[in-house]
Amino acid sequence: MLFVHGVGGNRHHWDRQVEFLSKSFKATAWDARGYGDSDDYEGPLRFDADFSADVLRVLDHFGEQKLHLVGLSMGGRIARNFALRHPERLHSVTLANTSAGIDAMTPEQVKKFVEDRRNRTPETMRALIGSRADPQAMEVLQQSVKALHKPMYLKTLEAIVAQDHRAPVENIRVPTLVIAGDEDTVYPKGATRNLAERIPGSTFVEFTGCGHLSNLEQPRLFNETLLAFLRRHG
Repeated sequence: MLFVHGVGGNRHHWDRQVEFLSKSFKATAWDARGYGDSDDYEGPLRFDADFSADVLRVLDHFGEQKLHLVGLSMGGRIARNFALRHPERLHSVTLANTSAGIDAMTPEQVKKFVEDRRNRTPETMRALIGSRADPQAMEVLQQSVKALHKPMYLKTLEAIVAQDHRAPVENIRVPTLVIAGDEDTVYPKGATRNLAERIPGSTFVEFTGCGHLSNLEQPRLFNETLLAFLRRHG
């Protein structure tokens, strides 16, 4: 089981999930290329191809043929793309607080998305968190933002906006869990529900009082929801 963080995160965003799910699975979280302890890289980022290839490298590293893939926000985009490219390598996919593409937003929302992430402030970070968030959520978020490799972070942000459009999620054919927060301010209201409705046979769960970082804000509920889904799908 591989956990994949969002654009402002790193592997430590998933510490409580890895600890919990390791009781039942071989569970790990990555630092995406250019994040955390992973190396920076030269040249442009091919958002779909490069990150999908990186997931395959993780599988090869552990000598595994298939995995459960869990991603939040940008990590959900990566997981979504991998499910479309390599369904034969997946047991299941979980897409948390994400969408089918940046064009799910209006031009004004895309502009705000970029500006908020280019110039992180305490206010823009607080806006990500819902009303029932675990007290540790903001601290973890702040630490990860401080640890960003700024040039790599901006490269990833630019690649998302330029390349991540209109994914054909109707073609996903692996068991899929979609998680949303009812106070998520990043995506238009209902965008994540719409994503779930487009994926055949998917399971949709919306957390109450939850913003954009569902696994950090409500870790116990996230873990229990994910485990229940995984038990239904082997």
